[in-house]
Amino acid sequence: MTSELDGSELQCCVVVEHLNASGQATRRQVTRKASVLLGRNEFQELVLRIHDDRVVPQSYTLKDFKLFTKFSREGKCTVKLHPENIQVLISNCPPNQLSIFLRTLSIKHLAWKSSKPLSNREKLQAGLTRSFEAISPLQSKDVQKANELRAKALTDCTNKTGRQVKRSSSDTSFSPVKANPNKKPILCLPTARKLNKEQAAVLRVVLSGKNLFFTGSAGTGKSFLLKRIIGSLPPKTTFATASTGVAACHIGGTTLHSFAGIGSGSAPLEQCIELAQRPGVLQHWTSCRQLIIDEISMVDAQFFDKLESVARSVRRSTEPFGGIQLIVCGDFLQLPPVSKGKEKPSFCFQARSWRKVIHVNMELTEVRRQTDQSFISLLQAVRVGRVTEEVTAKLMRSAYHCIERDGILATRLCTHKDDVELTNENKLQQLPGSMRVFEAVDSDPALVNIIDAHSPVNRRLQLKVGAQVMLTKNLDVPRGLVNGARGVVVDFESGKHGLPRVRFLCGVTEVLKPERWVLKSRGGVHLCRQQLPLKLAWAISIHKSQGMTLDCVEISLARVFESGQAYVALSRARSLEGLRVMDFDPRVVQADSDVLLFYKKLRKERLLVQASMDEFVRESNGKENWW
Repeated sequence: MTSELDGSELQCCVVVEHLNASGQATRRQVTRKASVLLGRNEFQELVLRIHDDRVVPQSYTLKDFKLFTKFSREGKCTVKLHPENIQVLISNCPPNQLSIFLRTLSIKHLAWKSSKPLSNREKLQAGLTRSFEAISPLQSKDVQKANELRAKALTDCTNKTGRQVKRSSSDTSFSPVKANPNKKPILCLPTARKLNKEQAAVLRVVLSGKNLFFTGSAGTGKSFLLKRIIGSLPPKTTFATASTGVAACHIGGTTLHSFAGIGSGSAPLEQCIELAQRPGVLQHWTSCRQLIIDEISMVDAQFFDKLESVARSVRRSTEPFGGIQLIVCGDFLQLPPVSKGKEKPSFCFQARSWRKVIHVNMELTEVRRQTDQSFISLLQAVRVGRVTEEVTAKLMRSAYHCIERDGILATRLCTHKDDVELTNENKLQQLPGSMRVFEAVDSDPALVNIIDAHSPVNRRLQLKVGAQVMLTKNLDVPRGLVNGARGVVVDFESGKHGLPRVRFLCGVTEVLKPERWVLKSRGGVHLCRQQLPLKLAWAISIHKSQGMTLDCVEISLARVFESGQAYVALSRARSLEGLRVMDFDPRVVQADSDVLLFYKKLRKERLLVQASMDEFVRESNGKENWW
């Protein structure tokens, strides 16, 4: 499989259309599994080469073309060639690969245009043998040159017209980076936040096609890694799901129950199979090749077993999970499945089919959310239910921490949703001044209940000056504007919209504009909500805080009612200094004994595998030395 950061090659579906003068396709060639390679010919011109194993490669010189990239995040784009009047439609491409490919194409083409291309006469006189060479990866000098050329073109354009000309989204200078002509650099090298060794190893296993469960404590970057995995897989055959709607929205997917289409799964197997064979649902099951399940700790064993049986039946396959590659993520020491009555919850790893379905187990151990090693150690102890006198003393002392700053109060984490709503409502009403109301714009008002269940923002947001708020989306990570960042509304802009200006704890004051959340519903329908990326933050529930990093948080654990809940709450804090625990009682810290045993076995198996690998390496080295 192509390297994740290879900017010269794509694996995707390609349709080549020859158009007539009115833009209608007169000839159409479809290649379902194509390799698209970016290279140079003997004259150093950019060439797009398309081939599969069965046909002769088709090459197209990229002299004058337009890019249409509106759906690049879904693995789609169009390259329209002029004057040949040919368009190349690319689809089902891993989005990360496509983004890097487009940036490489954009920058390399800009550099080529700045050189002096050969005329047709000069090409004939050169008498060069026809050749094709894959394009070299982008270097810093390529980006620097492209930025200089863009700045020069923008200056020339401004000098001629006296005003800046808006650049078309279909311009050949397209970059997936948001370009601001007043800020430099306009373009940058196509490198995302780097994966650490553990995360890179997980991604390699996924790309090798193996069924995988990866885990890790809070703050080890599981959600971040999941997004990278999703971006590295073909969109048409990859289904991203999670056990809860909000978790699904964070990874741009749908709930596992919505994907499966079998309701709660409590019906007899035959009935579940019938439900899964309904037209919209069956299409999910039959087209799925990679199924991602996030927050697996909240999926119970019976439902997992039911899914495995349904998958084999509807896909008519005897392979585990019907031959679907399973990529499962979560931490069983966090929130457990919802138990029925007084029954003990049954975890996914206790399912009959778990061991035959999951081929590889991996654990992330490098914590990124917190940097203080003593706080990390404290959280690790709480995670496994071990509360020493030292841990107790630290958490009890935290009750006296003064963590309010710049008018930003601590967010209280609550175990029950009703407490959250009541607290936020009362605190907002107590503030002086007039109320501003911001209504969300939904793509389908008839499906508002589905959008509500998935969206991290409310349909109706009420704010006043002094309202305690938190961000619900990563807007600018380097500046600290991340999901969970705490702030206070300082005023509203004048005018019709009256957008709120928020001062954040990270030191940034920003006017917040509406953002879009796209989520998937049953049948592959894309739903959308546009709303300010804010929620009231005097209080938030522990369930809704999963995945968040909070700068100042107050916790009362008196009403903790399930194992892992205390750990989830405590691990939201970025630091011990930003945490205040009220009325701490060591007895509320619980870790399920079955889960502890499961993780103990996992680590033992991993150590055995590592030991056998080390032995193999030693023996190999010994044989080499002997010869």
